[in-house]
Amino acid sequence: MKILVVGGGGREHAIIKQLKKNKNAEEIYALPGNGGIGKDAKCVNISAKDIEGIVNFAERVGIDYAVVAPDDPLALGAVDALNEKGIPCFGPCKAAAEIESSKVFAKNLMKKYGIPTASYEVFSDMDAALAFLEKSRFPAVIKADGLALGKGVTIAKDLEEAKSAVRALMQDKVFGESGSRVVIEEFLTGPEVSVLAFTDGTAVKPMVSSMDHKRAGDGDTGPNTGGMGTVAPNPYYTEEVAKRCIEEIFIPTVRAMNKENRKFKGCLYFGLMLTENGPKVIEYNCRFGDPETQVVLPLIKSDLLEIMLAVTEERLSETPVEFKGGSACCVVLASEGYPGKYKTGFPVSVEEDCKGEIFYAGVKEDGGKLITSGGRVLGVTAVADTLSAAVKKAYAAADKIHFENRYMRRDIGAAALAAKEKN
Repeated sequence: MKILVVGGGGREHAIIKQLKKNKNAEEIYALPGNGGIGKDAKCVNISAKDIEGIVNFAERVGIDYAVVAPDDPLALGAVDALNEKGIPCFGPCKAAAEIESSKVFAKNLMKKYGIPTASYEVFSDMDAALAFLEKSRFPAVIKADGLALGKGVTIAKDLEEAKSAVRALMQDKVFGESGSRVVIEEFLTGPEVSVLAFTDGTAVKPMVSSMDHKRAGDGDTGPNTGGMGTVAPNPYYTEEVAKRCIEEIFIPTVRAMNKENRKFKGCLYFGLMLTENGPKVIEYNCRFGDPETQVVLPLIKSDLLEIMLAVTEERLSETPVEFKGGSACCVVLASEGYPGKYKTGFPVSVEEDCKGEIFYAGVKEDGGKLITSGGRVLGVTAVADTLSAAVKKAYAAADKIHFENRYMRRDIGAAALAAKEKN
């Protein structure tokens, strides 16, 4: 079986490493992949946004199955284009991917079908948005409607910061047309939980919960990033909470999408806030999260390729999705300065006794060596019986990996461990 994985980050590396375990996965291609992924798949320099190039390559090589992992190609209709050529895919169609590509669509969907979320207003006129802020309570949350690399959200602590965020999106166009409409919503409080779920449009099978660390600095300080590390499972996501989420959020969301003629098949990501009034949706993603995937997939016991095929063929209800016990921790090693300005081009070295599993993201090959090429360079994951042991192992492994201007948070898992002690 020839498999194509669209994307080139740590998430895609984690997916490829799992797919490789299936004996039917004869050849795996990554478009575009990266220098580190090149150890596990054949990388082809075609952009994940080049839908025509992806389809032409898939036809030319004779791809049997495609996994479209990132948000951009899903929003651009990569699955639709591949399906038109008779190539089965894991991932939602363009219409279903709008649950992530448009915050406005997602919020309106939840409102229409009674799925718990923060109250909100939508604006396409900047003056109207600024006027609304004058009578808003703070903190308030300002979101770009479209995709913005996970950075289109501002939690504004006061009126001045909120107005600045709106102007940046709507006037300065810092994220292009993604900010032509904005969502202003109430600020929710409570523990955050990420849950990835497989769904074939009927059955919903959640994966192990996780806790992301979005801020650049220790103690959740500094700017928002794509994610500086994760742990799984999330101690706040108890059996009781999970039951409520399945009944009140997960299944209703899949049914709502069906009613809107946007059947969702693939991985649906639920970003949740556990408020005093129960779990509420902060955001949906139409794909595996990054770096949540790097802690969730190392804990999977079932065969990932078999699950993906079952999703595509709409037979998920009869396919086992099982996870190991224990915990996982992923620490992201970044270029200092990320998510702002940073330097790249530094060699990456890994000591022989590094015991973590490395998922490469911002690296490229240069003369047979890996050098840094992005903000988030790699993630290193460790699995252990307990969360504290997984955290220790992950940091021990991270300290065996070196490159100039290396930066990482030193408190990944600290909040989760504190929560476990309270319980």
